[in-house]
Amino acid sequence: MDILTQILKDIRLTVKKRQSEIPLKMISEKAHKVAAGKKPHTFYNALNTGRIEIIAEIKKASPSRGVICKNFDYLRIAYEYTQGGAAAISVLTEEKYFSGRLEFLSEIAQTASPPLLRKDFIVHEYQIYEAAAHSASAVLLIAAALAPKKLRYFLQLAHSLNMDALVEVHDFKELEKALNADAKIIGVNNRDLKTFKTTLQKSLEMSEFIPAQKLKISESGISTRADIQKLEKAGYNAVLIGETLMRQADRAAYLKQLSGV
Repeated sequence: MDILTQILKDIRLTVKKRQSEIPLKMISEKAHKVAAGKKPHTFYNALNTGRIEIIAEIKKASPSRGVICKNFDYLRIAYEYTQGGAAAISVLTEEKYFSGRLEFLSEIAQTASPPLLRKDFIVHEYQIYEAAAHSASAVLLIAAALAPKKLRYFLQLAHSLNMDALVEVHDFKELEKALNADAKIIGVNNRDLKTFKTTLQKSLEMSEFIPAQKLKISESGISTRADIQKLEKAGYNAVLIGETLMRQADRAAYLKQLSGV
C-alpha cells in the first residue's frame, strides 16, 4: 500500500470519529455562521496580483522527513510569515502523519492577516465545514483522492462557504479532472504523493496545458529565488513553500529574499 492510500484510509477513520463527537449538522451550522462574516475569494485575490506570490506553509513534520521543526511555535511562525510578506499561509491540519491540528487555523486567524489554506487530505464534506468553521479562506482538494463528481461537489460547497479551493494535480489526467470540475485555482504538486520524490520539472512541463484564465500554483521542492523566477517565467501566479521555510532561523528575512525584496 502506497503512502497516499494509507493516509486516505486513516483519514476516513479520523473523520468518522470526529463526526461522532461533533455531528455534521452542528459543524455545518457553525461553518455557515463564520462564513457569513467573511469576504469571498480572499485567498484567490491575494494570489492574483500580477506578480508571483508566496504561500508560506506551517508544517511540523512529514512522512518523508519526520520532524522538520522541533521548536514548533506555530503562532510565532505565522507572525514571521506575515512580516516576511507571505501572500497566504498554508496550515497543515492532518494529525497522524504531519503533526497538525485543526485548531491551528482558528488560533492563527486571530493574529495573522494573510488568508489561510487548510492543507489536509479532504475526503468528506465534513472536513470542508470544519475548515470554514475554523476560519480558513481556502481548502486543498487533491484530485488523486477524489472522484470527478465529488471533486465538483466539494468545489461548489467550498465556494458556498466563502472559501476558495486549491485543486492539486500531479499529472495530465488529474489536470483534466480539475478542469472538468471548473477549478479556478490549479496547484501542480512537484512531489509524487505515492513515492514522495520531488522534481520542479513537473510544474514546468504542465504549465502550458493550464488555461491562462486559471490561477496557477507550483507546490513543493521550491527553495531558491532562481526557482521562483523560473516558475514565474513559466506563467505561475504563486508558489507554495513549506520545508525550506520551516528550517530557516530567520523566516521573515528568507521570505523577503525569495521574493526579491
